[in-house]
Amino acid sequence: MDLNNLPKVKTVRWILGDQLYSRHSWYKEKCEDTLYVIAELQQEVGYVQHHVQKVCAFFLAMEDFAEELQKTGHRVLHLTLDESAEFESLIELVQHVVTQTQCAIFEYQRPDEYRLLSQIQLLEARLSVEVNEVSSEHFLVPFEELQTYFKPNTAVRMEMFYRKMRKRFAILMTTKGPVGERWNFDAENRKALSKDALPTIPPPLVFSNDARDVLARLEKHNVKTVGEPSESLIWPVNRAQSVKLLNYFCEFGLAKFGLYQDAMTEKSEHQWSLYHSRLSFSLNTKMLHPMQVIDTAIESFESAKGEINIAQIEGFIRQILGWREYVRGMYWSNMPEYKAGNALDANKPLPGWYWSGSTKMNCIKKSVQQTMTYSYAHHIQRLMVTGNFALLAGLAPDEVDEWYLGVYVDAIEWVELPNTRGMALFADGGLIASKPYVASGNYINKMSDYCKGCEYNVKEKLTDDACPFNALYWHFISRHEDRFGRNSRMAFPYNAWRKYSAQEQAEIIAKGDNLLLGIESL
Repeated sequence: MDLNNLPKVKTVRWILGDQLYSRHSWYKEKCEDTLYVIAELQQEVGYVQHHVQKVCAFFLAMEDFAEELQKTGHRVLHLTLDESAEFESLIELVQHVVTQTQCAIFEYQRPDEYRLLSQIQLLEARLSVEVNEVSSEHFLVPFEELQTYFKPNTAVRMEMFYRKMRKRFAILMTTKGPVGERWNFDAENRKALSKDALPTIPPPLVFSNDARDVLARLEKHNVKTVGEPSESLIWPVNRAQSVKLLNYFCEFGLAKFGLYQDAMTEKSEHQWSLYHSRLSFSLNTKMLHPMQVIDTAIESFESAKGEINIAQIEGFIRQILGWREYVRGMYWSNMPEYKAGNALDANKPLPGWYWSGSTKMNCIKKSVQQTMTYSYAHHIQRLMVTGNFALLAGLAPDEVDEWYLGVYVDAIEWVELPNTRGMALFADGGLIASKPYVASGNYINKMSDYCKGCEYNVKEKLTDDACPFNALYWHFISRHEDRFGRNSRMAFPYNAWRKYSAQEQAEIIAKGDNLLLGIESL
């Protein structure tokens, strides 16, 4: 494609890589005088070091979306890195396309990331054409209504927001109240996998999308990535594959999703997928609409004749209708200050084994190895293994953010940042979480079989082979007593800590100090 010889059109409409919603109102009518542009960009593969499968998934999905638009009669300009590499930023490329097409109107869907919105909004002053912003038509709560639920620098609890969403959209509701007469069945959804449950884990539905051309482009343009490349990409890259994955989950995973959503194992060949839907990439790129996911899951629940109980469907709906909409609201109501939050003054560098998995801690080893193999880990691996350690050790939020944003296929800043800096690290000072989500090795032992294959002893705190999570847990409790000592949700650990003798406390703190000094060798 010769970027200096583009067709002359009246309107240029820009599509970002996470705006692949084929049912957007833009596409209802075909117009020869409108050019849709979707482009691979150097800035998007360079702002953090991404997992290679994440980059491949985005680029393949963008290419497929462009082809589908063309097949349905729209004029589309799809630019690969081969065409766009000379442009350092989105702004430069947009300015060039607008100039070359001599368009009178430039339109864009509102970006979901602050950095991209800031870039595009700069264009209005730089372009001598009409600039229009439209909704992405994806989220259930329109952007302009977020302020009714979220106030800047104000703690908002997800549970209350979730109940409002249930009422607003009449999801799992009767005329008398919530189905099952309870809003939340989380207490029923925290079981570890038993030996009997292991053989019932469904094999994951994966795809075979040819990524060879994308991999070649990444090599040609010297794009630095992490993780294991795959010429046959397992992730869905179009709406049809995404719908297949949704239907597969509803048929084979939903009945036990909630029950085992927090469980972890290394004893099954399907240990990386378990009963999880793995729909987050399809949702976050907008190949699937959240209401379609909700409606399909509820239809499966209602037609299952009791084989899917209320705890399973409620647990899943809470992730889509509650948590996903909630973190987006918290993100936009608190940016850009939210990205700089470091309430606990954490400043230690990220250990190298977050990238390699070369640690003796089996839970982290398995979680990181899985991440590097699939660009995926489920929420408890992220929150209570890698995130828990980062919080206990006081790792710098900026470095932890970059890791989570880079390594996971579904990571886009609006969803990653509140989950990492808020939920995992308590760096936002409690805007999202009412307490820090810290745990000793006992929690990991309870929810997984990782500890059985570990070089460390999960039952010990002070011995040479003691699980590092144990001393670091109490080290965290001690060093943040001024902040959390009167938190009612932290009463149990602080009461336990105060029962240790002064000598016992000193020994535990010394052990924690030594662990932090030798963190790279754990």
